[in-house]
Amino acid sequence: MARLPHIPLIACFLIGTQLQGQTGPETLSLDQAIQLALNANRQLKISGIAAKKIDDQIGSLRTKRLPALSFSVLGAEKLTHIDFLFARGSLGVYPNVGPIPDKNISIQSGFTPTAIIMASAGQPLTQLRKIRLNLEMLKLGSALAVEQTREQRQSLVNQIKKLYYGILQSQSALESIEESIRLYQELERITAQYVAQQTALKSQNLEMQSRLQKAEYDALSLRNPLETQKEQLNSLMARDIRTDFRVQAVPEISGQEMDLEAARKLALERRSELQSARIRHKQAEQDKRIKRSEYIPDVSLVVNYLAPIGLGSLIPSNIATAGIQFSWEPYDWGRKKHELAEKDKTIEQASLAITETENQLLIEVGSRYRKLEETRKLLTVARAGQALATENVRVATNRLKEESALLKDVLHAQASLAEANNQYRQALLGFWSAKADFEKAIGEE
Repeated sequence: MARLPHIPLIACFLIGTQLQGQTGPETLSLDQAIQLALNANRQLKISGIAAKKIDDQIGSLRTKRLPALSFSVLGAEKLTHIDFLFARGSLGVYPNVGPIPDKNISIQSGFTPTAIIMASAGQPLTQLRKIRLNLEMLKLGSALAVEQTREQRQSLVNQIKKLYYGILQSQSALESIEESIRLYQELERITAQYVAQQTALKSQNLEMQSRLQKAEYDALSLRNPLETQKEQLNSLMARDIRTDFRVQAVPEISGQEMDLEAARKLALERRSELQSARIRHKQAEQDKRIKRSEYIPDVSLVVNYLAPIGLGSLIPSNIATAGIQFSWEPYDWGRKKHELAEKDKTIEQASLAITETENQLLIEVGSRYRKLEETRKLLTVARAGQALATENVRVATNRLKEESALLKDVLHAQASLAEANNQYRQALLGFWSAKADFEKAIGEE
C-alpha cells in the first residue's frame, strides 16, 4: 500500500474538536421538560378534572340530607262536566226533619278553567344513614382518583425522562456519525489529491467514498427517528409538535443507590398502585355496608299542601297535611341475601388483589434494581474503552509526527475514539434511563 505523505497536524481538524458558534434551536433541560409536561399535559388535566367531578358529586349528595322541596301547578280546561250527586238522605235522617236532602240533588260544574297547586316538603330520617354511607363511598372514590392522578404523574415523568434520554442517545449517535462524515470527507479529499498525483491507489479513494456514503445513510436513518422523538416529547409537553429544540447532556453517574430491601420497603409505602388496591378494598367493604342499609325502612317527615282552583265550592280550597311517610320492602325473595353474598366475594377479590399487587411491585423493584446495577457496570466498561481509544489516538498521532504511521491510521484512531465516546455516552444514558425506571418503581414523585 502506498504511504501518504506527511501532512501537518493542523489538517487534522478531522479530530472533530471544532466548536460552532452559530445560534440554533432552544436548549431544553430535563427539569424544564418535566415541569412543562406536569403543567400542561392534556391527559394529566383530564385526570385532574375527573377527580374534581367527584368533589361535585359529593357536594350534590350532601344536599340530599336537607328537606326535599317540590312545587307544581296544573292548569287545565275541563272537557266534561264534573257532577256532584247527593242522594236522598245521604247527609242523614233526622227526627221531625226527615232525610237530608229529601230528594236526590245533582250539582254540575261549568266549563271554567281550573288549576291545582301542589307543594310538599320531606325531611329524610332513616335515609340519613344511607346518605352518609354513600358519602363515604364517594370520598373513597375521590381518594382513588387522587392516587390514579399521582400514578399518571409518575408515569408521565417516566415517559418524559425516557424520551429525553432517547433523544440524547439519538442526538449523541448522530453527532458521532456526523463527526465520522467529516473525517471521511477530509480523507476522501486528501486521497483524491494523491490519486491524481499518483502517490496513492485509486482503491483507497473508492474505499473512502464508500465509507462516506454509508455514514451519510446512517446519519439519515438516525435523523428521522430523532425528529419523531422530538415530536412525541413536544406532544407530552402540550406544545406545537413542530417546535425545534436540543437537549442537554446528562450529568455523570451518581452515587450508589439504596439497598434492595430498603427500596422495596419504600415502594410498598409510596406506590400509588398499591394504595389504589387498598382503597378498592375499602370501597368493596363500604359497598357491602350500603347494601346492608337497604334492610332499613325509609322513614321521612312529610308536609303536603294542595290548593284546587276552579273545581267548585264543594271542594276545599286549601288542604294541608303533615305526617310520617314509611316505605319498606318486607320480603324480597332472597334478593338482598344474594347481593350481599356477591359483595363478600368482591371483598375477597380486592383482598387478593392487594397481595398480588404487593408481589408484583416487589418483583418490579428487584428487576429495576438489578438492571440499574448492570448499567452501572456497563458504564465502567465503556469508560475503560474510552480511555483505551484516547491512548490509541495519542500513539497514532505521535507516530504520524515521526512519519512512521499513515494519516489513515490516525483517522481510524480518531474514528474509534469518536465511537468510544459515543458508546460511553450511550452507556451513561442507559444508566440514567434505568435510574428513571428504578425511581418510578420505588414511587418517587
